[in-house]
Amino acid sequence: MKEIGGYLELEHCSGEEYHARLVGVNSGRNALLYILRARGVKKLHIPAFLCDSVSRLCLREGVEFAVYGIGRDFLPRFDGVLGEGEWLYVVNYYGQLSDAYLLELQARYGRIIVDHVQDFFRRPLPGIDAVYSCRKFFGVPDGGYAACDAVLPLEEDSSRDRMGHLLGRFEVSGSAYYADFQKNDERFYDLPLRAMSPLSRNILRSVDYEAVRQRRNDNYAVLAAALDGRNPLRLTAPDGPYCYPFYCENGMALKRALAQRKIYVPTLWPDVAAEAGSVEKAYAENILPLPVDQRYDAHDMQRILDALFELTTG
Repeated sequence: MKEIGGYLELEHCSGEEYHARLVGVNSGRNALLYILRARGVKKLHIPAFLCDSVSRLCLREGVEFAVYGIGRDFLPRFDGVLGEGEWLYVVNYYGQLSDAYLLELQARYGRIIVDHVQDFFRRPLPGIDAVYSCRKFFGVPDGGYAACDAVLPLEEDSSRDRMGHLLGRFEVSGSAYYADFQKNDERFYDLPLRAMSPLSRNILRSVDYEAVRQRRNDNYAVLAAALDGRNPLRLTAPDGPYCYPFYCENGMALKRALAQRKIYVPTLWPDVAAEAGSVEKAYAENILPLPVDQRYDAHDMQRILDALFELTTG
């Protein structure tokens, strides 16, 4: 029976989720799991430039996998033939793969799954399954979306025990609650597939998506204007970008030096299973995903640039 009276809870937001028509699940990783189960995938071809979470998911789920390489242009170097039950997993790195290219892959191979984890604002293409992550773009405890027209019944998840690091950072700082963030992050490796929680949905309904998209575009433009000429990567500006990927040969050392200035740049895939000297290994170690998100403005971007120029000049 519904409770009436008593103390008030969080306000219920009346906006709409950006991907409201997709299948909302409890993580980006489980968005892939949803598709694997819904499509009955037997074998998945995955890129080498990727963390081990996808291969671990395949092993746990009993899905065979094979690894292919990527080029310096981030395009997959896959020329195989997909057998029955086989799918090609394509990662849209930093939002660099165009819709036209993805449609070309779909026409060529028929069964592809696109990873839009780094391109939240990209709308899914008709007939192409895709996965999205909410935590990469917004302050939510969990959440992901699967673009898939196959239906699986799902039990609803609960997020109330995953909020500590978010509330701590809101009132104190990220560094003070980083250990809590790491502990929470570890939960996602074995998180059972569930529907997105009411708490995460409520937070996502409160987001001003157009303002977020515009702020990210503006911040990216500031970095691109100063760094494109120095950046070996030939980039196309995404709409609502995840980051500005800047390649520097001493990437790991530069990240540590930036952290000393309280500019935190993640290593997205420290466990890439690639050979030394390969494109994948070089990209994992030396691409700096510089923050451009909605918390920051042009002054913050200039602070990043000042630090970079100081550390890389002379």
